[in-house]
Amino acid sequence: MPQKYFITTFGCQMNVHDSETLAGLLTSLGYSPASLIEEADIILFNTCCVRENAENRTYGNIGALKALKQARPELIIGMCGCMVQQPSEVAKIKQSYPYVDLVFGTHNLHQLPELIHKVQTSGSRVIEVWDTDGAIYEDLPIRRAETFRAWVTIMYGCNNFCAYCIVPYVRGRERSRKPEQILAEIQDLVRDGVKEITLLGQNVNSYGKDLTGGERWNFARLLREIAYQTDIQRIRFQTSHPKDLSDDLIETLATEAKVCRHLHLPLQSGSTRVLQLMNRRYTREQYRQLAAEIKNRNPGIALTTDIIVGFPGELEGDFQDTLALVSEIGYDGAFTFIYSPRLGTPAAKMADPVSEAEKKRHLAELMKIQNQISLVKNQAFIGTVTEVLVEGVSERNPGMWSGRNSQNKLVHFKPVSQLKPGNLIPVSIISATTFTLEGEFLSSV
Repeated sequence: MPQKYFITTFGCQMNVHDSETLAGLLTSLGYSPASLIEEADIILFNTCCVRENAENRTYGNIGALKALKQARPELIIGMCGCMVQQPSEVAKIKQSYPYVDLVFGTHNLHQLPELIHKVQTSGSRVIEVWDTDGAIYEDLPIRRAETFRAWVTIMYGCNNFCAYCIVPYVRGRERSRKPEQILAEIQDLVRDGVKEITLLGQNVNSYGKDLTGGERWNFARLLREIAYQTDIQRIRFQTSHPKDLSDDLIETLATEAKVCRHLHLPLQSGSTRVLQLMNRRYTREQYRQLAAEIKNRNPGIALTTDIIVGFPGELEGDFQDTLALVSEIGYDGAFTFIYSPRLGTPAAKMADPVSEAEKKRHLAELMKIQNQISLVKNQAFIGTVTEVLVEGVSERNPGMWSGRNSQNKLVHFKPVSQLKPGNLIPVSIISATTFTLEGEFLSSV
């Protein structure tokens, strides 16, 4: 009987793309995707450890499989990704989840076929987590979730060591892929019909700093070379660190037509004091000036951000600084979170006198203000025509199709028989909500 796999992914886009590689490796072994987890012969959980909630959900899912494993002892259950890079979590898995057969980390994902073979031939669990990052493994098989857009990793790891962040400890130091490898991958994607790519890195603005050789590469140059040397129609990227956002990149955003008019620029806090505690290496005023420069150079750009509420020691005045800066800059959207302590990070050792109730009140206040701003930003599109990359049937709006414009706005429109996912179409916007736009396909344009 053909073997089947089921992959559950937690976390960021980097994890999502890693899961596409895991699926590609399994496909190369002859596995096919299972529609239901109960049908699978191998189940993998690609984990995240950025916030406690992701870890709790992972263990909840693992716990629910105990009975299935007892009924089918030959079933392989595996855990990989960021969470298992932490020795404390590996120890917990060993002790509390003996029916997990396979554990591997972010640095040896490419070993999956070999590790499965070890499980099958030894009849015992296999735990292999590399402590350090190593070489970049090119040309691994990938089974992509979509045919018209794709993730392209340009670098791995992070050197920033923000006080709250576990990523440098589980993803390793910054390693840039060679530009020729990136360009070749994108050219292959174009030949396969991909219209839009998203370049991935923990801090894409650091791209090229570690590359050696005669030619100097930076992220702005990489964007331009992708635009010039390939026929890709849209280029997105994430995530940018404010301290490394160059004038060259701001200029490229404003002048290169293929680069989408959207920039995700995490703020984290609007208080210089808290930013220093976070080790973000910029001040409130520096970020404020940077945002103004971006918008002045590119008035049509959509700016989104990340904000942490309740970082250890955040006072009422610090929070008010954040609210004031959010109102001044006018973000199109923001991902907002209550601080989640991560074992092994400096922030986990900091005194935190602010109550959970106060943090929740602050989060609600921030979300209320941001939602008001997001609605105004979206309403500004009413009466305009925007180009939309068709994604297909809307997940949350039955009877409608959806897609995204250059500013990464989610646009709903009525289905049209001649359209299919991957089409780039003009849509006239007729209404807006806090999170979406609604319009009509202009077939005559």
